[in-house]
Amino acid sequence: MQEPSLCPISRRSASPSGEQNTTLKAAVATGEYATAREIVREAIRDWQFKRELRQEDVKRLGQMWNEGKANGPAKPIGFAELRPEARQRLASVEKIENTKKQQ
Repeated sequence: MQEPSLCPISRRSASPSGEQNTTLKAAVATGEYATAREIVREAIRDWQFKRELRQEDVKRLGQMWNEGKANGPAKPIGFAELRPEARQRLASVEKIENTKKQQ
């Protein structure tokens, strides 16, 4: 009896355009990648990561929409009133980014 594979591999077929095929071959020929298969796997990983980010963005946008609706109708607000809050948010984001760069 054969044991099931821990990581089942499913074959798929894709046909790159002529330009894409040329680029794949060049990347392998220069040693940037060992095989075209390696390039395709990396492309799929990148696609999965971007897809997850988009899904998180959609979820976050929905949450923000719901929060906005829960706050009641929109009221006029002047730019001078928004500026301090915007600067505070920007400083917070910059601090987080700087912390990530230092790690």
